[in-house]
Amino acid sequence: MTDAPSIPRAEGRWRMLAIICLGVVGVLATWFSATAIMPELIREWGLTPGQATWLTNAVQLGFVAGAVGASLVNLPDIVAMHRLMTAAALLAALANAALLVTGSQGAIVVRFVTGVALAGVYPPALKLMATWFVRGRGLALGFLIGALTLGSSMPHLVRAVTEDVDWRAVVWATSGSALAATLLFGLAAREGPNPFGKATFDPRQSLGVFTNRPLLLANIGYFGHMWELYAMWAWILAFAAAAEAGMQPFPFGSASMLSFVVVASGVIGCLAGGWLSDRIGRCLTCAGMMLVSGGCAALIGAFFDGPPLLLALLALLWGVTVIGDSAQFSAAVTELADSAFVGTALTLQMGLGFGLTVIAIWGLPLFADWIGGWQWAFLFLLPGPAIGTWAMLALRARPEAGRLAHGAR
Repeated sequence: MTDAPSIPRAEGRWRMLAIICLGVVGVLATWFSATAIMPELIREWGLTPGQATWLTNAVQLGFVAGAVGASLVNLPDIVAMHRLMTAAALLAALANAALLVTGSQGAIVVRFVTGVALAGVYPPALKLMATWFVRGRGLALGFLIGALTLGSSMPHLVRAVTEDVDWRAVVWATSGSALAATLLFGLAAREGPNPFGKATFDPRQSLGVFTNRPLLLANIGYFGHMWELYAMWAWILAFAAAAEAGMQPFPFGSASMLSFVVVASGVIGCLAGGWLSDRIGRCLTCAGMMLVSGGCAALIGAFFDGPPLLLALLALLWGVTVIGDSAQFSAAVTELADSAFVGTALTLQMGLGFGLTVIAIWGLPLFADWIGGWQWAFLFLLPGPAIGTWAMLALRARPEAGRLAHGAR
């Protein structure tokens, strides 16, 4: 008679949650490291507005290339996740540090490589986390996306507290945090007791994103969410800097600090979204978050000239809700996709979603120029949450929605 398989004690999985989240905070700090110092780079390198936009978009394009390429060869389902994350975090640290020596000519290239590297961290981290959590997966993934959010906001914080220090301090700090993440992933991250099926190379599995109707609806919801999210994160500093010129006192003291607080506040949304989704369901949580965030995008221009308190409150509400649903789209994929190709489905979902962010990040400043300034520029983002809300409500009406969050729609 054989013993029943042991189930790790609860503290084991929460310890791994902390390890993965800390690593993600560290490496994701490289995502907006150049964006946070863009005003300085524009002055020192003489960047045109178009070059500045593509310096931000290069990371998105790199992520798309890395994610789609990895999904086509099923890399996240073949290579051990913690090994893939360790190698990718090291590459992100080195590519980010290369900003110190490339100048304007090579900056776009190294930012592209940074994005490729991040595609080897973020999707595998989601899959790795899911192997530790079956029940409570929505909340656990909420913690992980909260870590991504906090990491993405860190360059703005570093810049806000070092405004009198050379911009290179931001690059050093974010590269160092990515190197620390490399060590954490390599020494402490491991797969959990609920592994997904093992895959062999099969590029046809990528087509499941389009041929599986419930999975397609979940992805459409995600694409709408992504149209709004990264363009807001990328350009909130530009919006805040434009508003700061005519508003005293300015919320949180400076445009950089407001940008940090707005992006970092998404941690609250991620945890709230995870808690809600495990109780009222993925679909309602996502639809509700997108309705509120879309409303914030529509209204924030009305407070461009103040009052400062109302601008701060609306910006915080937007920061909370614009990311609060993000983890639940990933959780839905882990529950709707073929279990042997969850990593492929997650990576392709993100690759396509981040492809949309390239268009949104590129188009938003052009829209701002067309309408005469930043005040109402975020109206450009409204189609995203509108379409995403429709898709998630349509998914909720399907019988397959019963597989989400243990039956909660």
